[in-house]
Amino acid sequence: MEKVQGIGGVFFKAKDPKALAQWYREHLGVPVEPEQTYAPMMSAGAGEMAVWSAFPADSDYLGAGNFMVNFRVGDLKAMLKQLKEAGVDVDEKVEEYDYGHFGWATDPEGNRIELWQPMGS
Repeated sequence: MEKVQGIGGVFFKAKDPKALAQWYREHLGVPVEPEQTYAPMMSAGAGEMAVWSAFPADSDYLGAGNFMVNFRVGDLKAMLKQLKEAGVDVDEKVEEYDYGHFGWATDPEGNRIELWQPMGS
């Protein structure tokens, strides 16, 4: 039986795809080329983990939206500070587990973003 081997992409609707892509490039460093709406990147490397998970329809973990993207970051505190300084809506809550630290922010269209700093980063 064929099985998926990892996450090959994250796709979602946006009211203004170019503006939202630019926001992700400017604030999170997603390598979107100017005037484009996509970035070839973000895959788990050898020994790294990516997660796919379905949540109950009444879960509030994803915020008001129907999806959430988890981005791996090298320095969660620095990223959250950078986003706050740029006026981005950042959740004050940070959670720590033995596999990493998590924080959340919201993009201009109300999509919740999860930021993950793996342990040892």
